[in-house]
Amino acid sequence: MKTLVFAIVLAGLSAGMSGCATPAYSARERGQMIVRNWDYDWKQAQDDIDDVLMLRPASRLTVWNVR
Repeated sequence: MKTLVFAIVLAGLSAGMSGCATPAYSARERGQMIVRNWDYDWKQAQDDIDDVLMLRPASRLTVWNVR
């Protein structure tokens, strides 16, 4: 059982490192899109933390621009 789980995890990691090329985007472009989305999500999380700790004036808008 442990070997099966290890094999599945290893296969998932190796597939994730090789990139996921799609018909519309190359693996590099897809990776850049994913990293850009992670960065935006992290910035939104920081906005939420700042809101909870009251470090910024009250607002419903994010300071980050969606492109």
